[in-house]
Amino acid sequence: MGDHPSRDAVPGSPGAAAPPTTRHAPVPLPRAVSPVSLPPAIDPVSVTPAAAELIRSLREQHGPLMFHQSGGCCDGSAPMCYPAGEFRTGGSDVLLASLDVDGVPEPVEFWMSAAQWALWRHTRLTVDVVPGRGSGFSLEAPEGVRFLIRSHLAEPGPSDGRR
Repeated sequence: MGDHPSRDAVPGSPGAAAPPTTRHAPVPLPRAVSPVSLPPAIDPVSVTPAAAELIRSLREQHGPLMFHQSGGCCDGSAPMCYPAGEFRTGGSDVLLASLDVDGVPEPVEFWMSAAQWALWRHTRLTVDVVPGRGSGFSLEAPEGVRFLIRSHLAEPGPSDGRR
């Protein structure tokens, strides 16, 4: 070895020089999309009869409700149901719909992270319910069922800018 052991040492061994750090450019997030880009005649979110029944039951137990879908951890892109206002929304969230559910006196807001909506804006979402317990903090978890999103491609409207 010479006078500079770190130059002569095998990479990764004690005394070896640390490899140079590589800086990566940040990956740009998708542009946030406002719900006003949707044609007014098309509702981006709907509920199945089974989901509506569960929403009514949860409303009786917990009061007014809301949904948020982040695409993040826990159940991934499963919609999470919370007491209205319990999940804090902000500038990185988009209100997609205020759902009118028969038997529920107030609309049930459906929020999604803006980054996820930017990727999903070409779809229409249907909130459904299936057997099984999700791993999130959603109100239906103790009921032995979980909310699930079913999606389908939306037909482009004349004013929504999609092709």
